[in-house]
Amino acid sequence: MKTAIVFLVLLFSTHLVSAQKADPAKWLDRALKLFPDSDADKDGKLSLAEALKYVEAHPELEELLAKKGGGARVPNAAPPITPATPGLPPGPRIFVCAHSFMIYTAKFLPPLATAAGIGYQDAGQQMLGGSQVIQHWNVPDEKNRAKAALREGKVDVLTLSPHMLLPDAGIDNFTKLGLEKNPNLRVLVQASWPGRDGSSDPSFTNQSRNEATAESLKQMHDLYHSTWVKALEDQVTKLNASSGHDCVRIVPVGDAVMALRQHVLNGTAPGIKKQADLFRDSLGHPMPPLAELATYCHFAAIYQRTPVGLPVPAELKSMPEAEALNVLLQKIAWEAVTHYPLSGVQGKTDPTIQAE
Repeated sequence: MKTAIVFLVLLFSTHLVSAQKADPAKWLDRALKLFPDSDADKDGKLSLAEALKYVEAHPELEELLAKKGGGARVPNAAPPITPATPGLPPGPRIFVCAHSFMIYTAKFLPPLATAAGIGYQDAGQQMLGGSQVIQHWNVPDEKNRAKAALREGKVDVLTLSPHMLLPDAGIDNFTKLGLEKNPNLRVLVQASWPGRDGSSDPSFTNQSRNEATAESLKQMHDLYHSTWVKALEDQVTKLNASSGHDCVRIVPVGDAVMALRQHVLNGTAPGIKKQADLFRDSLGHPMPPLAELATYCHFAAIYQRTPVGLPVPAELKSMPEAEALNVLLQKIAWEAVTHYPLSGVQGKTDPTIQAE
């Protein structure tokens, strides 16, 4: 029990403290305040069982543990499933190589694919909290599941999530390695949303996001595109040119996130009242609606088909106006992906989406 409490404190606490001497109930109460959705039975109290289950279901907490434990960790990859649902035609073999702003797609994509009549093929996953792709590349070969899967020619789609510094040599390295064994490999790179809204103000909190206006959101988004996204686009364009074909694409998750925040600001996001309700913390880890939105973007980019019409995922079912919210998330994702030139899905249309 003591080990479990210490582990929880490392994961949930925002400050390094002498957790071993703390009252377990106190730290569970603090964990509940930091992560209110961890209260599965909604009784206003967080049990140890609920906390442990929440930790297991949210691998992005690995980043907090890595910061307090002295280094990033590579969790065990999920065993390959080909396909995940017997009787369905298998889709591409997908390997998710990510940081905490994207790793949840490895969990959320399989049920979406199944609902769409596609057998999800899991080629594995690798997660490093707060990582650049080059850090994944530099994981020792004996522990590097991404390299191993690519060298064995077991990957059709590799998803990557760069962070901060660009260009990121890891994107080039993984692409070149994968193409050696599978010339039809597709590499999808997530263009995430800006951490902390791009703010360097030490007083910035998650609640600060509620102060964003339509004008400030646009300014933030324009700056994000003209700097970080532009650098990513330049790298991908050069990499595709050197590869001889457009094997690398960008998933415009950041664009979808900004569109959803504008809906919240306009009062047109069913069941979501504040922009801060989309995020778990000041850094910007996603709450379920934002995580599902990003996953819908990946679904559209991977399968090159609209997610509109898929059923409400389990993570959203308990939310108010879940059906309407789910439809909005699907439409935003499809519009973001089909309107973005480097997504590989540009120009496709969805007849259920009405022009505004």
